[in-house]
Amino acid sequence: MKNSIAKRTAYYGMFVALAFVFSYIEVLIPFSIGIPGIKLGLANIVVLTILYAMGTKEAFVISCIRIVLVGFTFGNLSSILFSFAGGLLSWLVMSLCKKIKSFSMIGVSIAGGITHNIGQIVVAAIILETASIAYYIPVLLIVGTITGLVIGILGAGLLKVQKKIFNQ
Repeated sequence: MKNSIAKRTAYYGMFVALAFVFSYIEVLIPFSIGIPGIKLGLANIVVLTILYAMGTKEAFVISCIRIVLVGFTFGNLSSILFSFAGGLLSWLVMSLCKKIKSFSMIGVSIAGGITHNIGQIVVAAIILETASIAYYIPVLLIVGTITGLVIGILGAGLLKVQKKIFNQ
């Protein structure tokens, strides 16, 4: 029993660290396509992989820890609020899509990318007290689809590597 708890704790630590490193890399890489607030979401590779490798609860915990650590390290309370809105909605939708088994891992990631952006736009509309920000939704749907596709492909690759390493 102790070995199982220690192993799980080690996995959590490793995956939180990996998500943190991916977030740091994203901060270092200037990714700008002329649209404010657009990011690749590299750390979501880890959340997606955990969702498939360990489960929904574990993905939720890793996502929350990552959002808080990255927010306080590279952002501020506002960025944490936006990250939680996007991250938690994304986690919820990805968990549901995976559970109903109608989506591939890439499809689950695309759904997560789209809903992440929707969660953030809802928070922006609430903070700005205007629905006029909704004009931005079509752009975010396209970007969420593209980044979700990239993250899904990378997540599938990471899952294969994770299975090789940990299931020897």
